[in-house]
Amino acid sequence: MTDAPGSLADRASTALETRGLRKTFEAENAPVRALRGVDLTVPEGQFVAIMGPSGCGKSTLLNLVAGLDVADEGTITVGGEQVTGCSEDDLSRLRRHHIGIVFQFFNLLEGMTVLENVALPAVIAGRKRGSAESRARDLLDLLGIADKATAAPGTLSGGQRQRLAIARALANEPTLLLADEPTGALDTDGGHEIIELLSRLHAGGQTIVMVTHNAEIAAGAERVVRMRDGRVVDSAGEQQPDPVSGAGAIPGRVVQ
Repeated sequence: MTDAPGSLADRASTALETRGLRKTFEAENAPVRALRGVDLTVPEGQFVAIMGPSGCGKSTLLNLVAGLDVADEGTITVGGEQVTGCSEDDLSRLRRHHIGIVFQFFNLLEGMTVLENVALPAVIAGRKRGSAESRARDLLDLLGIADKATAAPGTLSGGQRQRLAIARALANEPTLLLADEPTGALDTDGGHEIIELLSRLHAGGQTIVMVTHNAEIAAGAERVVRMRDGRVVDSAGEQQPDPVSGAGAIPGRVVQ
C-alpha cells in the first residue's frame, strides 16, 4: 500500500541540510555577523517557517540556500547535491532542477504574459516550449488564475501576482520551494489566501521553507524554526514532524 503524500514514510530523504553555516558582511563601522553556525535539517515533504526579529539572519540563510550568496563557512545540501563550493554553472543547474524561489515583491517579467512568465524557467532548463506551456497552463489552473494566462502581470491584483510567482517557482517541479516573506506585500486577506495555498501545496508533498516575521502566517506551517542573532534558537519538530493529510492537496512535486 502506498503511503499518502506527506506521510512520514515519504520523508525518509532530506530535502535540505545546512551544517556550521556562517556568513559575515563587511560594514562601515564593524563587520555584521549575519549567521553564526546554523545547523538545519528539513526532511522531504515538510513545511517549515523560519521566524525571528529583523536582522536575525533568516533572509541571509534563504539566500545562501538558494545559491544567491556564498557562505563563509559550512555546507548546504539540497536534494542530495551540495550547494557550497559549486561553480556558477553548477549553481544555475541546481537552481533549475532543485530550487524554486518566491520573492516578497514578485520579481515578475512585465514584458511577458502570465503564461510566458510561468513557462520561461522550464524553457531555460531545456524543455520544449509546447511542453513548458502545457505545464504552465496546468499550474495556472491549479492556482486559480488560468483565466489570466494572456494578461500582463501588471493587471493582476497583489494576491494574483503572488500566485503567479508561486506558479513560476513550481515550473520545474523543484525539490525545495523557498518563500521569502511571501505575504509581506499583501493585505491580510491576500496573506491568508497565500498561506492557505502553500499549505495545500505542502499537503500534496511539496517541501517548503518560508521566511516570515508574521506569527499568524507562520502558524500555517507544519514546523517553526526560530532564529536570533544569527543562530537557530528553537527548531521544534525537527526530529519527529507530524504526519499531514493529503486531503484537498494541490498536486505539486509529490514525493514518492
